[in-house]
Amino acid sequence: MKSDRGKYDEVLGLMEKFKETKFQEDDSKRYQNIPSTLSPRFWGREDVLNSLQAALCPQQKAHQLRTFALYGMGGVGKTQIALQYAIRHRELYKAMFWVTAENVIKMGQSFREIAKLLGLSQTEQELQDTQGCMLKVKNWLTEASDPWILIFDNADDLEVLRHAWPTNGAGSVLLTTRDANAVHSPASRGFHVQPFDITAGSEVLLNLIGLDSASASNRERAVEITKALGGLPLALTQIGGFIVQRKLPLRDFLPLYERNASRIDARKTSISDYEHTLSTVWEMSMKKLKGDALILFNMLPYFQPDSIDEIILSQGSTSLLEPTYEFLQDDMDLGDAEEVLLRTSLVNKNADDAVLSVHRLIQATILRNQSPDTQKKIFNIVVRILSWGFPNTWSEDVGHQFQSWANCEKCLPHVNHLVVQRERHKISLACPQEYGELLLRCSWYLYERECYSVAKSLTDAALETFEDKSTLSYASAVDLSGLLDLDMNNPEKALVPFEEAFAIRKKLLKPTDGMIASSLNNIALAYTEMGELDKAYSAHEKAIGIRLCTNSDRIGNSYSNMSSLLLRMNKPDEAENMLKRCPSLRDFTDETFIKTGNPRFSGDMVLLSRIRVQQGRLDEALRLASKALAFRKKLLGNRLKTCDSLYDVASLLHIHGNSASAIELLNQLTDIAGSIPEGKGQLARAYYKLAVFQHERGRYEESHACKEMAESVRAELKADAAGAPFIEEEFMKLCVWMLW
Repeated sequence: MKSDRGKYDEVLGLMEKFKETKFQEDDSKRYQNIPSTLSPRFWGREDVLNSLQAALCPQQKAHQLRTFALYGMGGVGKTQIALQYAIRHRELYKAMFWVTAENVIKMGQSFREIAKLLGLSQTEQELQDTQGCMLKVKNWLTEASDPWILIFDNADDLEVLRHAWPTNGAGSVLLTTRDANAVHSPASRGFHVQPFDITAGSEVLLNLIGLDSASASNRERAVEITKALGGLPLALTQIGGFIVQRKLPLRDFLPLYERNASRIDARKTSISDYEHTLSTVWEMSMKKLKGDALILFNMLPYFQPDSIDEIILSQGSTSLLEPTYEFLQDDMDLGDAEEVLLRTSLVNKNADDAVLSVHRLIQATILRNQSPDTQKKIFNIVVRILSWGFPNTWSEDVGHQFQSWANCEKCLPHVNHLVVQRERHKISLACPQEYGELLLRCSWYLYERECYSVAKSLTDAALETFEDKSTLSYASAVDLSGLLDLDMNNPEKALVPFEEAFAIRKKLLKPTDGMIASSLNNIALAYTEMGELDKAYSAHEKAIGIRLCTNSDRIGNSYSNMSSLLLRMNKPDEAENMLKRCPSLRDFTDETFIKTGNPRFSGDMVLLSRIRVQQGRLDEALRLASKALAFRKKLLGNRLKTCDSLYDVASLLHIHGNSASAIELLNQLTDIAGSIPEGKGQLARAYYKLAVFQHERGRYEESHACKEMAESVRAELKADAAGAPFIEEEFMKLCVWMLW
């Protein structure tokens, strides 16, 4: 019995690492990541703050989740109100967390920071796993017995909150948003934040400027300015700061403002009203800019405003041929340009990590002041700068580019922002080819990180952008669309773009080129998933022949793919021999796989585990599958391949008689698969397995519930699934044979 227990020690030890981190209570410790950007002269808003206190303050014996939404137009002061509430009531909460929720990328960054603060994710690999960090934080919130508050700021797209919103716990959730529907869902109550009335607004302005509100002349002029600004808090704040900086008498401000009234005619009828007011203010400072400072300033709208890393500017500009931008490569020259902008408060800079930030309304002002030709030119410059962060994937068969992931991660938010800016402002392209190639580079990175839905949208955008449909880059985009379809378990659909890319490459390349072999390899993968094994074998043989002929370092890729095919042909011994032909795996051990850091090799470990299953060597199969699971979870996080490995390990544990541990892993699988858009196939298969295991243990109610879930999810995936047998073979069809 002891020896049997020892056999599972390694596996059980690994499983412990996959359990969600439990909250270890420490009565003396408080957790806070609230921004320190509260206005020192916050004024008024007592009605809103009282409503927040009544709705969100912790109450004794109150264990249900308390939720509240602050909604209203942009610039109305929602964020400052949320900050004021948090700071006023900090002693009531053991934990206070702030999430920037304007998009998925920024929200993921916030959850990674919270997970790090709580000690739930400590290694660099864990912190890169956004889904894992979010799941751990949500579990922490559910289990925490002391009061906490979670604040989602700028949650204008409520769909972004769907997977991040806590479902229960002894805490409070506050969100700021422009969407009035938030008071109905996801929040239960809310408050419509309005601009200040004239009396309150003039008091705020005088308070900001530091002038005596008892003076009749001050009050009169402040009322006039407040009327002109519509009482919008952001406008009052910026105007007040400008007046102080310029030491401008109140009497002189409105005449200066009124000379620019023609530029802000739309202010009274749209959400962009405050932008026009603020654009007038910033224009006064902008007119003084010249030289490198002006060039840098004009580039700012094309970068994500909160995190413009200097390394992107300095390294990305090395590919630029225009002498105008050479200053970006020189530390001193770049610093001089930044200093001018910092001095006029047009940008901010985090001195700790050399990251610039700029207000979104300043970005909007810059864009409005640029002619269409200027926008086109600078847009293309930024396209070339951001291309630095992503490798070329179309001219050479290079495989996974995991060594470049750190740079890709830096540039990813900026590519996302660039796409949004182009669509919003209808910016025409100076070079559609270069823009399409940037989208393609980014798409390949997202594919490697298993962000399939975003990768698909960018790939489609790249395909639409390319004007020349006969280039290698266009072929690469077509090829990638096929790989995305393949991983989504649509091999028949994937085969079409694979063959299209192959046809383009054959016209442009020699028959022995590595990209020809790559196309053949992908076609073979599609045939393997379709069950047309003879066609798959023929295509793999051709790819292997090319790679052997050219001494390609990608020959291992062909051997492992052929090995997978042989295994599907029920030839495990031949599959093992083929896998051993991989140059990097000839003397392979567990560490050979792990130390490479290459996610592709985790697929090889999964493959070898499945070979061992067919060979009846189940102990070794379990060990290998567990190692692959550990590797995938560490490197890739809670994504599709991790789900696939969880299923393998759970199945093997069940075979070994350890059903309880198998059920635990499958429950983890359902949590992950349910949180990712592409996880439905894995989710249905896991619920099937849970139904079987629970039935075997005599837990018939749990088994029935899992069966209903499995059939429900299967019906979502396949409209013709009604009445299909409830057997493993049917549910295996919902997932690909091999996820590399």
